[in-house]
Amino acid sequence: MTTILLLFVAGVLLLALDIFAASFLLAAIGAAVMAGGCALAYQHFGAFGAGCAGLAALLLLGITIYIELWILPRTRFGRGLVVHSTSGTPQAPPALAETVVGRSASALTTLAPSGYVLVEGQRYEAFCRSGHAPLGAALRVVGVDNFRLIVSQA
Repeated sequence: MTTILLLFVAGVLLLALDIFAASFLLAAIGAAVMAGGCALAYQHFGAFGAGCAGLAALLLLGITIYIELWILPRTRFGRGLVVHSTSGTPQAPPALAETVVGRSASALTTLAPSGYVLVEGQRYEAFCRSGHAPLGAALRVVGVDNFRLIVSQA
């Protein structure tokens, strides 16, 4: 019984620590540890014990998620973990190919190979086909990608 409880506590701790990791690795290990606790409960206590252990695991998971998403962001420590502002520069809507392809553009930033260009007074993110374009370079729009223009040196 102690081993099962320790596995559940370790699994919950790994799930809680996943908030500080840049990957899903700790959460996956925590889930596997909790599943191991359920398997051990099945081995020692049968189907009823495993069912109770599974419900306990789900309850612990729900409590952990509630603490991480509702309580932690309201604490002094949690406010330091949450982003509250944006850069303030709105992204222009994606350009329609028929309105910009073939038009001239000027580089607002160095494109190495990505940066920003100005097309008829509108700022767009762009990718330079030749790999590099200096600030202020004269460019021509040759295509449209998902969210950026494809430009080449004029």
